[in-house]
Amino acid sequence: MLSSPKDPIVKVRGLSKIFGKSPKASLTLLHDGVPKEEILAKTGDTVGLNQIDLDIHQGDIFVIMGLSGSGKSTLIRHFNRLIDPTEGQILVDGIDVMQLDTQALEQFRRHKMSMVFQHFGLMPHRTVIENVAYGLMVQGVSKLERTKKAGEWLEAVGLVGYEDRYPSQLSGGQQQRVGLARALCTDSEILLMDEAFSALDPLIRSEMQDQLIALQEKLQKTIIFITHDLDEALRIGDYIAILKDGKLSQVGRPVDILLNPADDYVEAFVRDVNRARVLTADVLMQPPACRLTDENLEDALRQMRGEEKEYGYVFNENDFRGIVSRQAIEAEISKDGECCELTQLMEAVPSVEPGASLEQILPTSLEQPYPIPVVSDKGNFQGVVSRKDVISALTERTNDNGSTAA
Repeated sequence: MLSSPKDPIVKVRGLSKIFGKSPKASLTLLHDGVPKEEILAKTGDTVGLNQIDLDIHQGDIFVIMGLSGSGKSTLIRHFNRLIDPTEGQILVDGIDVMQLDTQALEQFRRHKMSMVFQHFGLMPHRTVIENVAYGLMVQGVSKLERTKKAGEWLEAVGLVGYEDRYPSQLSGGQQQRVGLARALCTDSEILLMDEAFSALDPLIRSEMQDQLIALQEKLQKTIIFITHDLDEALRIGDYIAILKDGKLSQVGRPVDILLNPADDYVEAFVRDVNRARVLTADVLMQPPACRLTDENLEDALRQMRGEEKEYGYVFNENDFRGIVSRQAIEAEISKDGECCELTQLMEAVPSVEPGASLEQILPTSLEQPYPIPVVSDKGNFQGVVSRKDVISALTERTNDNGSTAA
C-alpha cells in the first residue's frame, strides 16, 4: 500500500559510516570526493555508507537492495543502532535515535522496532511459543497474556499445532515464520527485515513473500526490508532504494525503478526483468477519463462532449456499473419518443484486479476499444488502464512525471 504524502516516520540525513582506525580523517577525504577505493589504499579504512538521505513513510514496505558489499545490511543496522554512524542522523517520529542513552535505546528497541534476521535467530532451547513470546517476556508482560498473544500470531503465520516444538524440529520456512511471528508479537510500529527470506528455497521464499504481503494488508506496519534480489524487491516493495558502494543510486516506486533507471548501474539491474510479469494494473492505472453519475442522457452527452471522450464510466454513487459509448447515447437521443435510462445503454465489460500483471491485462486491452476498469476483489473501483499505457510500459521508459511515454 502506497502511503499518503505525510511527514515520513523515518528520516535518514547525511548518514555515513567508516570502518577502520581513522574514521574522522577518512570522512574528510570522503567529503572531498575521494573514491572509497582510494580511501582504503590511503588509510586502510572501509567506507560502509556515504551520505545517505532517505524518507520512509508509515505503512510502506520500503526495500533497500544492492549487491554484496553495497552497504544495505550496514544501513539497516543503523536504524536500531546495532551500528553507530560516523556521521549523520536517523529520526524516528522526530526522535534522533543517535541521541538516545542506553536505557532509552533499550526501550526503543523493545517497543518501536522489531527485527527479523536472515538465519532466523531463534533460541534452540526454547519452544516455538516461548520464542514468539520472548519479546513480551522482556517487556514484563504476564505469562498468561504473552502466551495468548503468541498463540494468536502463530495462527496468523500458519503454525497452529507447533507451539511445543523446538526450532530444530522445524523446516527452514517454518523457522522463519516463527521469527516473523516473534517480531510481530511485540506490536512494534516498525519491522526491520534483513535478508529475511534469502536462506529459503525458492518455493518457500515465494510463499513467505505472499504471506508478508497478506499480513501487511491487515497490519499496515512500516517495514524496512533488505534484499539483494530485484524480483523480490519489485514484488513486495512500495518503494525501493538501490545502493552501490555505500551510496544511493536511486530511490523510487518499483515502476520508476523499472521504467526509468537513474544510471547505468540500475539499468543493468533491471535489464533482464520481465516487465509483463512484474508490472501490475495498480501502478499504471489512472482515474476514469469520463465519470458519469447523471442518469439524464443529454447531461451525460454534454459531459462526454465537453471532455472529448468517446466512452464514459457509469457510477451509482461510488459503485462502478459499466461503460457507455457516446455513439450509443447520441443514437438514443436522436430516436423519436422517450429516451431510455443511461444504465440501459451500458455494456457489460471485463475488468481486472489491481494486482493483475500486464501479462494478464494485455489480451483484454487489445480486444477492447476502451481503457479497462480496475476493480478490487471487494468490488471497489480503483481506476482504468489504457491499451496505450500497457504497450508503453512494455516498450518505453517513463517521463519525469512518472507517466509512461507514448
